[in-house]
Amino acid sequence: MSLTVTVDCDSGNDYDGRIGVRVSSIFVIGFGSMLGALLPIAAARTKKMRVPPLAFFITKYFGSGVIIATAFIHLLSPANAALNSPCNTGAITSYDWAQGIALMTIFLMFFIELMAARFDVFGNHAHDVEASDPAKDLIRQNEKSSDRSLDDTKGTNKIPSHNDSVMEVQGPSDGSPGSSSDSSIVPEVHRTRNSIPGRPDDLSYPPGGEDHLGHQRDHMIDDDHFAAQMTAIFILEFGVIFHSIFIGLTLAVTGDEFNVLYIVLVFHQTFEGLGLGSRLATADWPKKKAWMPWVLGAAYGFATPIAIAIGLGVRTSFAPNSQKTRIVNGVFDSISAGILIYTGLVELMAHEFMFNPEMRKSSIKMMLFAFLCMSVGAGLMALLGKWA
Repeated sequence: MSLTVTVDCDSGNDYDGRIGVRVSSIFVIGFGSMLGALLPIAAARTKKMRVPPLAFFITKYFGSGVIIATAFIHLLSPANAALNSPCNTGAITSYDWAQGIALMTIFLMFFIELMAARFDVFGNHAHDVEASDPAKDLIRQNEKSSDRSLDDTKGTNKIPSHNDSVMEVQGPSDGSPGSSSDSSIVPEVHRTRNSIPGRPDDLSYPPGGEDHLGHQRDHMIDDDHFAAQMTAIFILEFGVIFHSIFIGLTLAVTGDEFNVLYIVLVFHQTFEGLGLGSRLATADWPKKKAWMPWVLGAAYGFATPIAIAIGLGVRTSFAPNSQKTRIVNGVFDSISAGILIYTGLVELMAHEFMFNPEMRKSSIKMMLFAFLCMSVGAGLMALLGKWA
């Protein structure tokens, strides 16, 4: 007995009227997107809003989880479905292009960030920045209390480590046999509890305590880190805006699933906005460009409403199920997935947890709470993937 599977390859759209409700989605989703993106910026960068640091802390790490889940559940999975559709024909069917494009994008993003830091693409603004991060302020308030410095003794020399904590090097006093001039003697190093473990000249993790590009971040922000941070911000902005455009076009011409998709996208765009907004809010922007986070946040807020309006305008001719549209959508979703995977794993996980001096010096309770917030954000965003 043979089993026959029929695949519907209709290239049209499922638009079924209800123009009033669809127009309302422009304003409702636009409001949610704006709220999610601009609220963290206002909370961190305006003195009029007195938001508790704990609330911002939760929002920041919740948003990080949202971005990571978006990359895998809301971008890579749909891209794979679009590019591997049984309705596709030609060379697109000969390879798993979704994963391949995402992989190439990850390497490209790393190369761009590497070159931006190397050649100072964003200029020498690192010493004229305006930073505000209530989450870091909360972490600093909860840092483990450092041990009292050991009493100075004869033959004890104090040298500052790379994070300004005190290391005590014990060795014979000057003039005695085997003094400090004798390179065969290895000094004994004692660190305070507040110091980051490892040698100060070690650039790797875990010993060195420096971030993924080797930039020291304890008391100053150097030009390399500034360039890398700006590159990461614009890469993230590019990824989420492209994703927002395509889901707006899709919502405009969706048929029976419109009501469910409408509700889900309100939460989807709000949560994603929180993730983007918290990164824009805590970036070290030059004082002359303090307006940039507001503009980038607003650009995200307008992306989906404008896309919905365009989709409604071309509702009679737009064919989301055609092979050409599937390929374009799948390729851009794959690119956006690669961008968000790179940003999520490097900037939001490794950088914030392992290479962040404040987090590494904080209590285990604070670190686990941040991890829990990030996990909840990822879990809720992954759950929304059941419907959209």
